[in-house]
Amino acid sequence: MSLDRLIANTIRSDVRAIGVYHVPDASGYIKLDAMENPYELPQALQQELGTRLAGVAMNRYPVASYSTIKQRIVAKLGVPAGYDVMLGNGSDELIAIMAAACAHQDRRAVMLAPVPAFVMFQRSAQMAGMDFVGVPLKADFSLDLPAMLAAIAEHKPALVFLAYPNNPTGNLFDENAMLEIIRAQGDEGLVVVDEAYEPFAQQSFMRRLPEFDNLIVMRTLSKLGLAGIRLGYMSAAPALLEQFDKVRPPYNVNVMTQAAAEFALDHLDVLNEQAAILREQRGKLSAAMAALPGVTVFPSAANFILIRVPDADAVQAQLLSRKVLIKNMSKMHSVLANCLRVTVSTPEENAALLDALTASLAA
Repeated sequence: MSLDRLIANTIRSDVRAIGVYHVPDASGYIKLDAMENPYELPQALQQELGTRLAGVAMNRYPVASYSTIKQRIVAKLGVPAGYDVMLGNGSDELIAIMAAACAHQDRRAVMLAPVPAFVMFQRSAQMAGMDFVGVPLKADFSLDLPAMLAAIAEHKPALVFLAYPNNPTGNLFDENAMLEIIRAQGDEGLVVVDEAYEPFAQQSFMRRLPEFDNLIVMRTLSKLGLAGIRLGYMSAAPALLEQFDKVRPPYNVNVMTQAAAEFALDHLDVLNEQAAILREQRGKLSAAMAALPGVTVFPSAANFILIRVPDADAVQAQLLSRKVLIKNMSKMHSVLANCLRVTVSTPEENAALLDALTASLAA
């Protein structure tokens, strides 16, 4: 038996053609490549959380309705009255659920997004069997509204994803342009506003849910400081959530995640204070990097900053040699030529980054 032949006969050709999503080993590095909150919970809260987790019934399946954690999210995170949320094992699972639900088998199904964008939009479309249509951003990373509207008219997408703020560029798209896109979709398709970085942008479409039946707002607790528990949520018209819930695996969020998230939401003030510190550090780090020779800093409403340097590959290699992990975006899209993405961290780690970046640029 030939294993290569077996794989060729069973695994989809498009799956065989792509690489595995690579996550580099961060051991011994200053980790500024994944937009994580660098702050841990205070020691007293860590101990309290440990006590709560110790009482979790790990021998039982989760309560499939997840009513307790969903009630906390609705009450504390600005979900409009009369609206519920659906939970996912991170935003990635929610994107995959929406793609699977909208991948029509009797006609062409399209997902559309401005590009560059979060890589899981396109990958989830591919895995679900949808066509992905990317509409390039302008050179200043703003939406090309005429091109977006033309693409919607031509392709009639079932799903349009708009990250607000966008990853990897960090900017907020124009609100009026986004509203035009939502209206253009009408009852022919859905618009998903991905607000993963809402704690740092402090702007949201959540309040607009009652205005548009075709609007979905998706968020995650990862960027708020809970990346390790993998919990995303989305809200939309109840009838829409009911349809997506048919695709969601019945026990997709584990009991430990649920308990940790409930605990964190009981202490949301601590996480909000950490987000405020990172917003302040974002401004300081942006100004400091902009003062470096040859560095262009782009405005950010997220917990990361996109910069352009003379030679992204060389600077990244120098930073790696100095044990600093950042993300090289220069090969993702032509508009990102020589761009690096840097997570905003603690004052100490930001200072270490600045020292390493200064040395790397001079090397």
